[in-house]
Amino acid sequence: MLNPTHLVLPLMLAATGAQAATLTVNLDGVQPGGGALTVLLFDRADGFPKEAKARARHTLPAGSRAIALEGLKPGDYAVLAYHDENGNGELDRFLGMIPKEGWGLSNNPKVSGKPAFKDAAIALPESGAATTIQLDY
Repeated sequence: MLNPTHLVLPLMLAATGAQAATLTVNLDGVQPGGGALTVLLFDRADGFPKEAKARARHTLPAGSRAIALEGLKPGDYAVLAYHDENGNGELDRFLGMIPKEGWGLSNNPKVSGKPAFKDAAIALPESGAATTIQLDY
């Protein structure tokens, strides 16, 4: 007689491996100059686009143009990227709202006011996805 554990464990391992997807983020329009690039990943509308509420924060050296975000569960994600031109570790804003450094969102929505998660959300299937963000200076 077969032990049910012998059947369930391989299925669990296969399901775990199948749920890891990669989101490739390409950055276009990055202007030359110093300062790192920051890529913020959000997995929910709550708190978007506040940097402190991002699921993950990645810093890329100046001159970088892409990053692969691996090991993600399939679902909806939004990405905010910015060029930290002055190297102070944050996106500088005029009057606390209008970005003063190059920045952009997944799906490249035209934004007036606070951006909405739904406008920048990308559906990430198990097979993975890619997005290109045009930085606006």
